[in-house]
Amino acid sequence: MREANRRWAAALSAAAVTAGLSVAMATPAAAVGGPCGQGGGSLGSLGSSGLTGSLMGSLGAGSLGSATGSLANSLPWITGAPNGALPVLSGKTKALEMVTGPGSPNDTIDRFSVAGTDLGIMWDNGAGQVLMAFGDTVGDCGIDGDQWRSNVLFRSNDANLADGMRIDSSPLDTPGGNFSRQVIKGLLNLPPGTMPEFTVIPTGGVAVDGVQYVRWMSVRSWDVPGEWTTNYSGLAFSTDNGENWTTDPATVRLNREGVLDGLDLPGVPNLATSNKNWQMSAFVPDRGDGYVYEFGTPSGRSGEARLARVPKADIRNLSAYEYRAGSGWSQDIADAVPVIRGNVSELSVQWNPYLGKYVAMYTDMGGLKIRQSSDLINWSGTQTLIGSTALPSLYGGFMHPWTNKNGTDKNLYFVLTTWDRYNVIYMKTDLSGMRVASTDTFDRPDPAKTGEQRLEGFQTPEGFVAPDEVE
Repeated sequence: MREANRRWAAALSAAAVTAGLSVAMATPAAAVGGPCGQGGGSLGSLGSSGLTGSLMGSLGAGSLGSATGSLANSLPWITGAPNGALPVLSGKTKALEMVTGPGSPNDTIDRFSVAGTDLGIMWDNGAGQVLMAFGDTVGDCGIDGDQWRSNVLFRSNDANLADGMRIDSSPLDTPGGNFSRQVIKGLLNLPPGTMPEFTVIPTGGVAVDGVQYVRWMSVRSWDVPGEWTTNYSGLAFSTDNGENWTTDPATVRLNREGVLDGLDLPGVPNLATSNKNWQMSAFVPDRGDGYVYEFGTPSGRSGEARLARVPKADIRNLSAYEYRAGSGWSQDIADAVPVIRGNVSELSVQWNPYLGKYVAMYTDMGGLKIRQSSDLINWSGTQTLIGSTALPSLYGGFMHPWTNKNGTDKNLYFVLTTWDRYNVIYMKTDLSGMRVASTDTFDRPDPAKTGEQRLEGFQTPEGFVAPDEVE
């Protein structure tokens, strides 16, 4: 066991270097390369045992330089750390297990050919399941193309949130197969990694009367750290529980001219300047008033969040949307004003029965934050669940829609991705004592700075690795 932990310590030591790089390189400098580092080398195949010698060797034997050296010409997750290592945090927030990749009890490598992925946007399908939409996904990096898909989808019937999250099924390329296929394609119908539509990423999901909807963004380029450029966002729908998806051209919010030139796509709305504020979304389902609510943010990680509502029967009709404008609602998208200030990235919003408030979860440079609201319009100050000093490579926190469903469970369940392992982690936060009023705009201090939260080490398949074991 001591020798096994020593190997993990060596690997995690290298991973600590990649984590530091992840902070500086939150997104790559240009839209080239791919999930396995195409054009910049590959870390090799990830095996069902958790980590093959190719990955462990690259991290532990000093070849990290060649991997990190390719960062300028590839996407950041090529430096991936040992995927089965769960961060152990002190304080109210805990990592429970890996949802995907090596170390996950869901065995997503053998069952779905998913060795690395991110996001995991969740919503209730209205029929007793939770659907999860993931972003860029990689399978076997040892084969041509690395099995790169821009997105995949999982389904879960697991109602016991306390003991992890079990995945039941996924849309596959063949019946009875083991390859989760890409479910949403861009309007340009290009393979991942092709300009000008480099990839297509889900940003929010909601069910309306048995139909599933996903708002997604067409990524044109990865820009300076924390920023990227979108071509447009679109709304895809599925009438067979996520198995097949169609994007309605009438729902497209163009972000730049010339993207769809030469394509026969009647019904695509004209470019509007304010579309830039609605490239990424978070949905709140019908609250009993007949509306679906949609929060919109610009592409990248430095925009504010605005709010729209639409009668649920008209969710595919952009002209039926109303936008929050000061003290009322307007049908003009240009009138929309921010309702959540600051840098709001990869937003998730839902009602929390335990708090008796809506909760907005997102990441910014300070870490993973939540705010609370009674009406979706007026929001409290921030509460930091995980500080960036404790876990610097985190992003993409998305809440489980069945969290606190009975109103008595004090835990908030969610998923989180970190750049240094590029897989989705299942988390929980104890919300006791955290209820605040919407009018309380005071930002609570980062628990990492107050001393309540610190990274105590990593739980690996071979055992616990303390920070002082990482040289």
